[in-house]
Amino acid sequence: MSNTGMNRRQFLQTSGLAAAGVAVIASGTVLMASDGAWALELGAVSADEGMALLKMTRQLYPHDTLADMYYAGVVEALDGEAKGNAELAGMIKEGVARLDGAMGVKFAELSEGNQLEVLKSMEDSAFFQKVRGTTVVALYNNPLVWRHFGYEGPSAEFGGYLERGFDDLTWAGEPSEDASPKAG
Repeated sequence: MSNTGMNRRQFLQTSGLAAAGVAVIASGTVLMASDGAWALELGAVSADEGMALLKMTRQLYPHDTLADMYYAGVVEALDGEAKGNAELAGMIKEGVARLDGAMGVKFAELSEGNQLEVLKSMEDSAFFQKVRGTTVVALYNNPLVWRHFGYEGPSAEFGGYLERGFDDLTWAGEPSEDASPKAG
């Protein structure tokens, strides 16, 4: 066997970049992870605006162990809503411009401390409230995020929590008899 060809990893990296290139040609805007692990096609916001929104949502609800791809879902939700709503698209563009202009450096390039300072100065704005509200819904209604945090999801369709692990704590030990007296 010859080692002069392309290995699997090189093929996947190359084909991923090629696909992203085709997506840029087809749609105009793609927000892509720096390591190429994920990409997001945008229609109403630019890649720079998308990155600012991603950094903003991470600052609003920070989870060190949660990857950027989950926060990108919030950007996707905002972009999708802005595609059909010129007023919202304008609000997002103006809001990101305000984020970027607050310290004379793009928001996405600021330190986390400076990002937080900028966000605190804007927390009463309609832009901030829209992004915050969308983040709560789009981030925490994602079943993949549920799995990350160990939440099994709604249990009503499975008979409720009483029959789905409510009392299966093995690490806590059995309570003493006086802690849970029998009804009688």
